[in-house]
Amino acid sequence: MNVKSYAKVGAAVGAAVLGLGILTTPASADPSSLTDYRTLAAVGSDTTQYVMNGLANGTDVVVGTGGNKIVASWNAVGGLGDPYKTKPTPATSTECQYTRANTNGSSNGIARLSEDITNGGTTCIDFARSSRGPKASVPGTDLTYVPFARDAVTYATDLNSTVPANLTKAQLAGIYTNCTYTDATGTHTVAPLLPQAGSGTRQYWLDSIGVTAPGACVNDTVQEHDGTAITAANQLMPYSVAQWIAQGKGIAEVPNRRGESFLRKIEGQSPTAGSGSSLALNPTFIFSRDVYNVVQTSRLNEAAISEALSDICAASNTIKTYGFGTIANCNARTLTGGLNS
Repeated sequence: MNVKSYAKVGAAVGAAVLGLGILTTPASADPSSLTDYRTLAAVGSDTTQYVMNGLANGTDVVVGTGGNKIVASWNAVGGLGDPYKTKPTPATSTECQYTRANTNGSSNGIARLSEDITNGGTTCIDFARSSRGPKASVPGTDLTYVPFARDAVTYATDLNSTVPANLTKAQLAGIYTNCTYTDATGTHTVAPLLPQAGSGTRQYWLDSIGVTAPGACVNDTVQEHDGTAITAANQLMPYSVAQWIAQGKGIAEVPNRRGESFLRKIEGQSPTAGSGSSLALNPTFIFSRDVYNVVQTSRLNEAAISEALSDICAASNTIKTYGFGTIANCNARTLTGGLNS
């Protein structure tokens, strides 16, 4: 299958691609069945998997003549099978076959896209979902980070936590360096959790609090945005605000992994605004960020990719349904990085 051939999209990526952002019953899992191959495949970030899955699979999100969907967004965790194939290469071939562990997280998704490019552009992967921008240490223009929504990251603790509900950036740096923080009453020991290697949220969090590498005392093997990992009163972990909001909405196929976790303030700022059904992320929170679909720069103007990226921005209702904020710079194509950036 020549996925670069726009003729095989099924007429065209129509004006309805990825929808008008109207989800009556959001659906946000792998394409069903596992052989529901589509023109474009996305892997990577756990943070954005549900919103991208919703954009790809939602009941009212259809494309092309006959309602054909063209984006397959594969879960970072869970999903319908492991390993899985993103494109219909011969059944006996391992080309375009991946395991969840190998594509879990922003960095792993970007790495697999980079391998795809290095191997001659087999187009097994078209988008790498990413909750972080490019690494400054890997300059270049091979990849373009296309923003589509706004997220924020704060720390979460359990309901009966002994960790303060408001910490400073300096206190968080101490926690993720030596597992202690200092306040007016003295120095206190805590047990910080950190997402698994390859997580974009992990890198964003450490960069935001000014920590180059976590201390040896930090448990850095937990799955991101899984509040059930917090099992003790002295534990805390970084959490996507959009994910936390979406997990509590009862959206079909978005598992509620919050457990007894609660989002906390940083520098006195609340990560959320509103309450109840109007709860939303605070777009000006101290640790707020754009989230991206990463694409091979040379493919940006391919008809299917260009149309899909553009129409994602029109799906503002869907983006907000999954807890994210809309952004003025949606679909900007100016942020670049090298392979594995």
